[in-house]
Amino acid sequence: MSKWNLVIKVGRCENCQNCVIAARDEHVGNDFPGYAAPAAANAGSPVRILRRVQGDAHMVETTYLPVMCNHCDEAPCMRVGGDAIRKRADGIVIIDPDKARGRKDIVKSCPYKAIVWNEELQLPQTWIFDAHLLDQGWPQPRCQQSCPTEVFETLRLDDAAMAEKARREGLKVLRPNLGTKPRVWYSGLERWETCFIGGSVSTRMGDVVECVTDAVVVLYVGNQKMAETVSDGFGDFRFAGLAKGSGLYRVQIRHAHGNAWRKCELGESVYLGEVRLVHSTNDVEVAPS
Repeated sequence: MSKWNLVIKVGRCENCQNCVIAARDEHVGNDFPGYAAPAAANAGSPVRILRRVQGDAHMVETTYLPVMCNHCDEAPCMRVGGDAIRKRADGIVIIDPDKARGRKDIVKSCPYKAIVWNEELQLPQTWIFDAHLLDQGWPQPRCQQSCPTEVFETLRLDDAAMAEKARREGLKVLRPNLGTKPRVWYSGLERWETCFIGGSVSTRMGDVVECVTDAVVVLYVGNQKMAETVSDGFGDFRFAGLAKGSGLYRVQIRHAHGNAWRKCELGESVYLGEVRLVHSTNDVEVAPS
């Protein structure tokens, strides 16, 4: 049987907040019997955009991550909520606006913090995949309809077809270790989950400091070569996709203008700054400037 899924393309999100505004516009003050009671204007939004800033000037990367109800197949909220929460045959999870009144415990049950509390109605509420609109024939929820950068892709596929798409496109879910089996997938999630090591290669030519293009830059862990790249037209290089807190790394740089190396401990992303090449008879152990 086909079920609803949402794919979020992380690299396309520019934090315009249109999806957040669209969700609020749809639900604040509007009652959809059987789907959702009116959302409160002073309550938190069930659609949020998280922000992660990595690196340092001038190599800074900001990533925005839209998060909302994952409509999990093994939803923790359903285990806690009992008959106050149901999962439809098409995969959408609905918090019953009548049976869930007074159930603040349901808010805490979600490990993704996707359920908000409506104090006025004493009701837990979440993003309902705009099920009331899909049931009227809409092809997509309002978050997708309102997004100018095409972050969202709504799909109705059977589980096998969706699993194949996820495998083919490298889609991931948030916190897979929880075993909740989300129906919201992410493309490019590594931008949120991993780190980088970067720097800028330069050399002195007479009285002028110049960027160095095509310097060979190698990343090591101990004596093991992990990756190799070359500096670009601005002298910049970057190794991405590194695990947070993965320890000590060594960067070695070689070019006709000289050599250099740096060491760093990787917790979060590291920008090594300007790395000045120095001529040396030892092309590996050139002391940092």
